[in-house]
Amino acid sequence: MATARPKTPGAIFFAPAATRAAPVPGDSYVQSFARGLEVIRSFSARAPQQTLSEVATRTGLTRAGARRILLTLQTLGYVQSDGRQFRLTPRMLDLGFAYLSSLPIWNLAEPVMQALVEQVKESCSAAVLDATDIVYVLRVPTHKIMSISLGVGSRLPAYCTSMGRMLLSALPPDEMMQALQASDRTARTRFTVTDVDELGAKIAQVRQQGWSLVDQELEEGLVSMAAPLNDHAGQMVAALNISGQANRSSARAMQETMLPPLLAAAQAISRMLSLQRS
Repeated sequence: MATARPKTPGAIFFAPAATRAAPVPGDSYVQSFARGLEVIRSFSARAPQQTLSEVATRTGLTRAGARRILLTLQTLGYVQSDGRQFRLTPRMLDLGFAYLSSLPIWNLAEPVMQALVEQVKESCSAAVLDATDIVYVLRVPTHKIMSISLGVGSRLPAYCTSMGRMLLSALPPDEMMQALQASDRTARTRFTVTDVDELGAKIAQVRQQGWSLVDQELEEGLVSMAAPLNDHAGQMVAALNISGQANRSSARAMQETMLPPLLAAAQAISRMLSLQRS
């Protein structure tokens, strides 16, 4: 499989600041806009609502600066407040769905993914790479197989997920190693591989074979496989995966019975994507 850089023009939400190089202000850099994005990113599942002081602390802004941004977002309908606590509104989803609707791949992929789920009786997802994370852009669940809830916009670390390793395999080797070194390689389970060189070797194998399998490295009991989604130029634009529970299907059994339909589904989506852009 030829090495190709993933085309990920943006993700639904933004990567944590720690995973991105610090920007250098200049004529092409709008600092106030960047600060507005930092305020949006300060809200999360752990901090769904915040006071003005909390936003200022999390973003490093002054209270006055944080207040101006919050009130601007409130005026535009992206933030609401009860007078003390601020929270994001559903309108924020417009920003993410603008990305999804800008690419035809997701409309093409969904019916193929649904057919794959019906065939293998396991959940199916699609994701793109953003810095050291994968971002879910489409998901067709069947059973609840993870302790964490996943949906469009969810993030997981690339180094210990099947889609992450698939997407990392498309990077030039030096960039792939840089991404691994920048990752927070915390051992999620007793099976998680955290050594950079060992991870690099596993991703090199993924690059060679054209698919990825991760056995209980993200969460014990969870086995997942991923395949590439390529555009008309043969460049990987996303990854497709199926996930199951080890107590129902071992990694070997999944590879033997579910890898062929997964690869077929990924190839079908890639062919349709190629026709859309030819």
